[in-house]
This record gives sequence, structure tokens and C-alpha cells, in this order.
Amino acid sequence: MRIREAAVAGQFYPASPEEIKMMIDHFNKVLEESVRDPKLLQTATQAVIVPHAGYVYSGFTANIAHRLLGNSGVKRVVVIGPSHRVYLQGTSVSEYDLFETPLGDLPIDRNLATELIQKFGLGFVPEAHHEHSTEVQMPFIKTYLPDARVVELVYGDENPTNLAPVIEWLLSDPQTGVVISTDLSHYYDIEKAKRLDSICLDAVSKLDPAGLHRGCEACGKIGVEAILIAARNLGLEPMLLDYRTSADASGDTSQVVGYMSAAFLKG
Repeated sequence: MRIREAAVAGQFYPASPEEIKMMIDHFNKVLEESVRDPKLLQTATQAVIVPHAGYVYSGFTANIAHRLLGNSGVKRVVVIGPSHRVYLQGTSVSEYDLFETPLGDLPIDRNLATELIQKFGLGFVPEAHHEHSTEVQMPFIKTYLPDARVVELVYGDENPTNLAPVIEWLLSDPQTGVVISTDLSHYYDIEKAKRLDSICLDAVSKLDPAGLHRGCEACGKIGVEAILIAARNLGLEPMLLDYRTSADASGDTSQVVGYMSAAFLKG
């Protein structure tokens, strides 16, 4: 039994299950008190974009999307994120058996992982799977879809046009959800960050993959472009859920990181 061990518990998110639950409860309390249209909270989606910073900075933004994904009741979730630590060509599929989280292990859907490797020629690079962009999503998945199986995809030097067909194929199954992980601009002052991030937000809201190349500096831009191509081909409609920067938590507007979440809905 091979376990994909948690690599950033206690850093990006709490190592204590009680602390994770307290944070998510707090995010939901704030959300329910501030949401303009309560119907939003009943929305179900198979596909979301989420950030991957520490929960204190981007957890609220990510939580909204994961909550809507949870409404779908999907049986398996494929989490796709960029590699920050390891250079690799293409995309690596986790071939572990379990994904460790403080809330309990998530079973990895080995059959789906094998099918992805065979159908799309993907590989398995074990050293790429100490990746926080994917790992920070798992406690949310364990919270909202406690019986789901997961597959972790980490990409490096990849072409979005290679990844888009993978996402389309996954979303053709109504029991499969897809999570695309990305943060936005990094370490600009607040005004410049918002300018750059608005390019990303505009491209997502218009399903415009080319728009991302007009100045969007998302670290997971490859995954975002892939989901935009897939969503356009599948006739899905984008819904921006939240945008903020690290300054909302830290108060420091001199060097901020941008975060967004979005859902893709059937028309």
C-alpha cells in the first residue's frame, strides 16, 4: 500500500483535523453572512478553478468552489496543478494508493489513473508529487466529498492543448469532478496586481484562452487555459466566485499574491 504522504500539512494548512474544521466552518460562516444570492450555495458544478496558497490567505476563496463541487456529489475528483519544486516535461499522474490528509486518507482511483496514463500517454514522476498546489485541495475534498476517490495530476512543461482533451474526457463522465489549481500574480504592489489579475479574470469570464496571453501571470496558467478550452468545447458557462489578494489577510499592499475561484456550469 503506497501512500502519497502529506508534504505541507502544518505549513499551508493545519496539521490538526480540529483546526482544519474550525477554519472551514469560519469560511462558511463568513460566506453565508455575506453572500448576495443564497441560491449560489445550492449550485452544483463538476469543474472549478481554485487557489493554492496557505488557507489563511486563500482558503476562503478556495472553499466556495469546493463547496459547490461538493454539491455535485461526484464519485471521483481529479486535481490538476502546476509543479513548483520539480521540473518535468508533460504531466505526471499519481500512482499511489492513498492520499494522506489530516482528516483521513483519500483513496486514489488507481483504475482511472491507469486509464489516463494509457489513453493520453501520461507518466508518473514520483518526486513531482510533493506538490502543494494539489495537496492543499485534498482536505476540502475530504470535507465536502468524504467518500470520493481522487487522482492527482501535476504538470510541468506542458501544452494546454494536450491537457484540454484530458479534461474534456474526464468531464464527459458526470461522476467525475475536475479541480484546476492556480494562484494569480505574485509580489507586485496591490494596484499592479489587480491590473494583471483582471486580465486573468476577464479571460476566464469570457472563456477566452487567448486572453490569458495578454498579461495574465497565473502560475497555473497552463491548467487554466486547458479548462477554458475544454469548457468552451463542452458548452459550459463560467462563473467567477471570488477574487482577493493576500493583502486582505495580511494588510501588506506592497507585495501581494492574487487569488481567484471560478466554477463551470452546464448551460
